[in-house]
Amino acid sequence: MVLWIPITFAAAFAQNLRSLLQKKLRSELSIWGATSARFIYAAPLAAIVAAVLWGTSDTVMTMPGIRFTGLMVVGGLAQIIATGCMIHLFSYRNFAVGTAFTKTEVLQTALFGLVLLGEGISLPALLAIIAGLVGILLISLPAEPGKSRFALDGRVIYGIVSGGFFGLSAVCFRGASLALGDGPALLRASLTLACVLAFQALVISVFLKLKEAGELSRVFRAWKIAGLVGVAGMLASLGWFTAMTLENAAHVRAVGQVEIIFTILTSWFVFKEKINARELAGLAVLTASIVALVVMA
Repeated sequence: MVLWIPITFAAAFAQNLRSLLQKKLRSELSIWGATSARFIYAAPLAAIVAAVLWGTSDTVMTMPGIRFTGLMVVGGLAQIIATGCMIHLFSYRNFAVGTAFTKTEVLQTALFGLVLLGEGISLPALLAIIAGLVGILLISLPAEPGKSRFALDGRVIYGIVSGGFFGLSAVCFRGASLALGDGPALLRASLTLACVLAFQALVISVFLKLKEAGELSRVFRAWKIAGLVGVAGMLASLGWFTAMTLENAAHVRAVGQVEIIFTILTSWFVFKEKINARELAGLAVLTASIVALVVMA
């Protein structure tokens, strides 16, 4: 099995844990306060990891230039917006379904990758990605009596926007990491992550200070859960950044849809939420698409 696949699985597991913790944090903080935790608490940890890896490596790295900085800034801002939209989704329905709506990002990642980096994907991979999207739609479509399954409600809008910004950020982060030259993938990923998180922590802190008086203080008072969010978020991001340094971002995000399996299990065992037969069918289709992508890798 190629290295980026187990790294992606680990990143998806850590991301699910981070999302679970952020949902708990949402009861104490505003949407943007809960969003900020993953950046503010993860930034120092990412800086330490990058410093250790860089200090113990004899690799000569390409110094960050305009391309790196531009992609880092655009990707960082896109990820902040995407995370805020995802957390807002949690107020609509259960944990698994709220997360599922963001997974439209895979097709959008492929599109952004083609436009920004000139990276295409094969027809079999595209078909597997589309199958995964069908599975996600089966999981996500409204199940309430008397409502159309295709109704364009707030969940769909926030999901598409969130997925789009997550897709944009994934491609930007891959581009930024590639701009650092040909050093070890983990080293390039850690340096990119440290820069991105430092930028994001600064932006979200200034935003909270200006727009939500007292929220930044509440974020620091909630350090027990928020700190765990930061640890899980840093580990997830390091995994994503490393995998996307090694492989096309669309492929990584497609295999990363395994997170839905983790969220289903979280819904059952942690939040005691019920999943219906249609959602289970969608889970089966999604699983098949992930297996197909792994086999093709």
